[in-house]
Amino acid sequence: MKICVLGAGAWGTALAVSAASRHAVTLWARDAAQHAAMSAARQNARYLAGVSLPPSLRLATGEALAAVRGSELAIVATPMAALREQLALLHDAACPVAWLCKGVEPARAGSGAFGLLANEIQASVAPRLMAGVLSGPSFAQEVAQGRPTALVAASRHAPLRDALVEAFHGPTLRVYANDDIVGVEVGGAVKNVLAIATGLADGLALGLNARAALITRGLAEMTRFGVALGARPDTFMGLSGLGDLVLTATGDLSRNRQVGLLLAQGRTLAQAVDSLGHVAEGVYCARTVVQRARHLGVEMPIAEGVVALLDGRMQPAEAVAELMRREPGTESS
Repeated sequence: MKICVLGAGAWGTALAVSAASRHAVTLWARDAAQHAAMSAARQNARYLAGVSLPPSLRLATGEALAAVRGSELAIVATPMAALREQLALLHDAACPVAWLCKGVEPARAGSGAFGLLANEIQASVAPRLMAGVLSGPSFAQEVAQGRPTALVAASRHAPLRDALVEAFHGPTLRVYANDDIVGVEVGGAVKNVLAIATGLADGLALGLNARAALITRGLAEMTRFGVALGARPDTFMGLSGLGDLVLTATGDLSRNRQVGLLLAQGRTLAQAVDSLGHVAEGVYCARTVVQRARHLGVEMPIAEGVVALLDGRMQPAEAVAELMRREPGTESS
């Protein structure tokens, strides 16, 4: 299979490396200087240092459409903020398209709409595409190193689900198909917000009981939000829900968890984000998730607390105290 990965960040590079042993893979970099550096060193020192690029992996830059031409599958590996632009460019692509980003687009001025999930962006700018998402609990570094990982390929189109399985399922990477793209995308977005909360609790040394409570009640928030958007409840017990939440909330490679840890240490939000060197999607989508939840009448107190913290309206200890002061309720609510 001929595969083109658009975006040479950590995750795009890791998937390209993983698939290159079985397929003809092109990894496209927007930045010509990064492309030159990767070509010379045969590694992505900026985003995935220490991982060699296999000789079979082709590198490209320049026009994205030219890189995609002739491919049987295109993978958009950009942050959420760049997805709309990339899908607009690919609106007439002859091959199926899948994205990797996990988040919610910020509300656009004058659009009259709340922030959109990736599949809603695609329906708006490239409705004719056969499209979907590849998601699930995964750190780029471990995938590139060939460590066992399981992902979920979600789309309303069975041929695209099949293509993603064919492209990436291998000896160390299992890919499961799912037709609930809304549920898979909600899980991928909301877990980033909840990971900030869990990192905060761990940074404040609140204990393992607190971590377990945040993960469990966070899963309930995620599920309520997703069901209100049309997702199936069972999706959130799978890889893109519980699986990705546990990984991102507890794994030391999680950028969103690191934001919470740094805020607990007294760093400002700007200092925390700058120190990462990579995008932490939870910082950028938390407000939009909360705004949309309010519009739907869905209670998300943990996410609300994260937004208050990010906006500077609460200090870390205050955000935790506010959650503990909530009125008692049933576990199903």
